[in-house]
Amino acid sequence: MKTVRWSQQDGTGLEHLVLDEGEQGIVIESVVAGENGGEAFGLMYRIECDARWHVRRLALRLANGASLDLQCRSGNNGRAHALCTWFDADGKPYPALDGCIDVDLTATPFTNTLPIRRLRLEPDERHVIRVVYVNVPELSVHAVEQAYTCIETSRRYRYEGLDTGFSAEISVDGDGLVLDYPGLFRRVS
Repeated sequence: MKTVRWSQQDGTGLEHLVLDEGEQGIVIESVVAGENGGEAFGLMYRIECDARWHVRRLALRLANGASLDLQCRSGNNGRAHALCTWFDADGKPYPALDGCIDVDLTATPFTNTLPIRRLRLEPDERHVIRVVYVNVPELSVHAVEQAYTCIETSRRYRYEGLDTGFSAEISVDGDGLVLDYPGLFRRVS
């Protein structure tokens, strides 16, 4: 079990995350007190992955009671992850998210770890992925395309939001957990 903390670089937020990697899968639980666009929020989230870092469930709850619970189911016993179909907590399909592989929450740098660990990119290798993008605190959800490029294995990666044109070079530790996300988040010792 690993515990990590990040602060928003503008000083408006703090996250406390616990990562539990087991043989049966990976569970991430976190609490974030943050701010986005001048709006303060409190967020608890849980991400469940299989042992290969494929996201299977995302559950979020805001301090005001708003929540979101999404589950990914894929065909061929999980081998064909591109066939991922998303469902809400009531089991209703969420077709706009079909084919999304990872999740990206605006409130945390952790979600960068998901593709970094799953893709295992070599230096100069770039991979485009489709992800479930969740804007916090609105909890608006939509599919976006992103790219990750390995600059230095287990050290530095370039993130690109292909829908927005935003890019950043992020530094990570040996576990793929963000150390510094310029302008947004920094690991707290």
